[in-house]
Amino acid sequence: MKIVTTIKEVREQVAQWRAEGLTVGLVPTMGYLHEGHQSLMQHSVHDNDRTVVSDFVNPTQFGPDEDYESYPRDIQHDAKKCDEAGADLIFLPSVEEMYPGGFCSFVDMNGLTKGLCGASRPIHFRGVCTVVTKLFNIVQPDRAYFGQKDAQQLSVIRRMATDLNQNLKIIGVPIVREEDGLAKSSRNTYLTPELRAEAPVLNRALQKGKAAIEAGETSSEIVRQIITDEINTAPNADIEYVEIVDWNNLEPTPSTEGSILAAVAVRFGTTRLIDNFIIERD
Repeated sequence: MKIVTTIKEVREQVAQWRAEGLTVGLVPTMGYLHEGHQSLMQHSVHDNDRTVVSDFVNPTQFGPDEDYESYPRDIQHDAKKCDEAGADLIFLPSVEEMYPGGFCSFVDMNGLTKGLCGASRPIHFRGVCTVVTKLFNIVQPDRAYFGQKDAQQLSVIRRMATDLNQNLKIIGVPIVREEDGLAKSSRNTYLTPELRAEAPVLNRALQKGKAAIEAGETSSEIVRQIITDEINTAPNADIEYVEIVDWNNLEPTPSTEGSILAAVAVRFGTTRLIDNFIIERD
């Protein structure tokens, strides 16, 4: 496995693989890798001849009061996780490599980005779409892998790839969880022991909501209230949103009978965590 820091090195390596007739998968990450990221890599390794992992804390997707400076970084840790998962190349660019002086071009989207996380993070998805488009252009992969934990991001990237005729397949990978049900996240490391003990309430609440749907409940508002009530049993849980939306367009829906995304964002202290479940129906 190699670690490279420049766009030129990535392109040279991918060109060599292409000359050998090999397929390439891309796993975009912000580093501080965990088993959830490794699941993405393992899917890529299974599906492709070679796998590239980008390791870049992208400043353009952070708001002014968010955790860009404190976001955890550890390339030795990340290299070990990539090697264990079978990745072939880590792209570890600097901010200057990705956004050189005078940079002023961005990729933005309407519609899918206005609700859920986009409501409280108005510049977030512009930054995500911009950096992911750059990575697609640099690596030119056959497939790219994104986790379902960031369900809105997955939906946004799929739509962007379609709308902009980006020549690759977007693969969504199921959420990987801790033994107590908490979704794996780099931000879990911010939690104090007390808050970490409370955080699994997110998955418990979502599972209660899902069980209600499976038992026949069709009212989104009733299911939303079931989820909300369970989250509120945690003393330090500060709900940002509990939403049930149409999985096809991320618009609020009064009924749970179609394909839906049930998503939550909750703060425990200063740490913002997200979780969800998706029900897809024909």
